[in-house]
Amino acid sequence: MNTKIMDSNNTSAAASKEKLMEDLRLVVADAEELLRATASQAGEGAVAARARIQESLQVVKGRLAAAENAVIEHARQAAKATDQYVHNNPWQSIGISACAGVIVGMLIARR
Repeated sequence: MNTKIMDSNNTSAAASKEKLMEDLRLVVADAEELLRATASQAGEGAVAARARIQESLQVVKGRLAAAENAVIEHARQAAKATDQYVHNNPWQSIGISACAGVIVGMLIARR
C-alpha cells in the first residue's frame, strides 16, 4: 500500500515538474521574442539590459536542460523499478491490474 502512495506522489511530482519545465520554455521563448523586438532600440541602458537578459537566458536554458535530463533519468529509473517489481511479483501485478480495471470499469459504468 505504501508503494502505491509513493508511486502516486512520484507521478504528481513528475507532472508538476513537466508543467514547470513547459512554463519555463514559454518564458524563455517570450524573452527571446522580446529581445528580438527591442533590437532596434538604441541607448546605453537598452543595450546593457539586453546583454543581461541574454546572459540570464543562457543560464536558464542550461538549467532547464539539466532539469529535463534529471526528469528523464528519474522516469527511466521508475520504469526500471516497475519492470523489476512486475518480473519479481507477476501474480501480485496481475491482481493489482485486475482490481484497477474493475474499479475503472465501475467508475465508467456509473456515468
